[in-house]
Amino acid sequence: MKRVVYEMEFLFRASPTILYKFLTDASCLIRWFCDEVDIQDDVYTYSWDGSEEIAKLIDDIEDERLKFEWEDGEDGEYLEFRMKKSPVTGETIFELTDFCDGDEIEEQKQLWSTQMAQLRRETGG
Repeated sequence: MKRVVYEMEFLFRASPTILYKFLTDASCLIRWFCDEVDIQDDVYTYSWDGSEEIAKLIDDIEDERLKFEWEDGEDGEYLEFRMKKSPVTGETIFELTDFCDGDEIEEQKQLWSTQMAQLRRETGG
């Protein structure tokens, strides 16, 4: 199956600073994203139900953008989070870019929607 890129956008009341902390701090990550995480320099080892995935942080602009490459991912694929304040509403626009098999787009979007709902609860909106 051909791999495809997809993007999603979510609105948060929480500031980019708070969201950034929830993407980079181990104690915050386990509240919404994974069961466990070990962060060593720029290498994040995430655990879900006993299985591990390793991601390397390849781009980091504090309160603005994080970009990861999965250790077992396809060449050129990444997971990226971007955050910016809306000048009109004051809300934080949270954008993500990810990759999946062409027949899994809806399933992956649903998974991210669920994760973002949990992140929204943890950050107070």
